[in-house]
Amino acid sequence: MSQKSIRLLKDLTQADAISGYEFEVKSIFRSRLEKAGDISQDRIGSTFCTKVGHSGTPRVLLDSHMDEIGFLVQRITSSGFVKFVTVGGWWSHTLLAQRVNILTKNGKVPGVIGATPPHLLDKGKRDQVIDLQDLYIDIGAEDRCQAVEDFGVKPGCAIVPVGPFLPLKNPKLFSAKAFDNRVGVALVIETLERLKDHPNTVIGSGTVQEEVGLRGATTIGHSTQPDVAIVLECPPADDIPGFDNDAAQGKLGNGCQIRLFDPTHIANPPLADLVIQTAEEYQIPHQIAVRQSGGTNAGEIHKSHAGIPSIVLGVPARYIHSHVSIIHIDDYHATLDLILKTISRLDKSLVDSLVQ
Repeated sequence: MSQKSIRLLKDLTQADAISGYEFEVKSIFRSRLEKAGDISQDRIGSTFCTKVGHSGTPRVLLDSHMDEIGFLVQRITSSGFVKFVTVGGWWSHTLLAQRVNILTKNGKVPGVIGATPPHLLDKGKRDQVIDLQDLYIDIGAEDRCQAVEDFGVKPGCAIVPVGPFLPLKNPKLFSAKAFDNRVGVALVIETLERLKDHPNTVIGSGTVQEEVGLRGATTIGHSTQPDVAIVLECPPADDIPGFDNDAAQGKLGNGCQIRLFDPTHIANPPLADLVIQTAEEYQIPHQIAVRQSGGTNAGEIHKSHAGIPSIVLGVPARYIHSHVSIIHIDDYHATLDLILKTISRLDKSLVDSLVQ
C-alpha cells in the first residue's frame, strides 16, 4: 500500500491546478473514483463521489481541496517579460529564481521568476524584503509580440510552480510542490477505494478555490448535505529551527495531526473525543493541535444549513506555500488508518449524539 500511495501522491502533486484552474487534479480524482461511487459536481466546480454503505444515513463528508497556490499573468512588458499577480498566500522570500509553468492554449511555457540582481542595487535596497510588485517571469521571449503570438502567453493565463516529486535520503521523507493539499485529495481517493464495510454513506469531495477564501467549501455543504464532516488538510509543520520544540504540534513522523481549534473553527467536542479515542485504541500515532492562526474548509463547512459537526485531520508538511514542501509517509498512512477506523464507527445513533 505504501508504494501505491506514493505513486498517487506523485501523480497529484505533479498535476498543475491553481485556484480556479483545478482541471488536472479533477481529472485524476474522477478517473480514480469512477468505480467507487456516483460522481457529481456543483456549479462552482467542486467534485464529489458518493459511496453508499449499509445505510443512506448518516451522510459523512470527507473533504479536501484540489487547488494549490500560484499566479496569473497580469500583463506582458514590451521586452517580453511577464508581470503577474499572486493567487493565494505567497511570501516573496521564497520566489526568487524559482521555476514556473505558464498554462496557455498552446501548451505549458516554462519560465523563471526574476528581479533586479543584488549587484545592481544600492545597499539600502539589498537589505529590504523584495516587493512582489518588483518580480517578473522571464520566459525567454524577445519581445511582447513573440510572448503573445508565438508562445501564447496572455493576460489571465494560470502560472503554476515547478516542484518535482523527490524521495529524500531518508526513504520515508518526500519532497514536492502542492502537498497542500494534494495530500488531502489522495486521502479521499484511497479512503473511498478501500472502504468495504461502513454503516453510513460517505461523500468524498475535492473542492475548489480554498486558497483564495474557502470558496468551494461555501457550496459543498449545500451540494452534499452531510450530517458530519471530516476535513483533510496539510498543515504547516513546526519542527524546524526557530521553533520551540516543546511547543511543536506538527512534527514529521509523529502521526496524524488532530486539530481541535483555529480562529475559524472549533472541532465538535464529542467528535474530537471519538477520533482521539479511536487513535488511542488502535495505537495510531497522532498529535493534537490548537492553532492560534490559519483556517481550513471546516471554517465554512461547519456553518452550512443548520450546522455540521466537523473536525480537521492533517498530514504536517514543512515549507508549505512554496515550491518545495516535505512530508513523512508514515504520517500519511496514520491519517488514512484513522479515517477508515473512524468512519466505521459513524452510525446514525453516534452521529445523532454529536449534537448536545
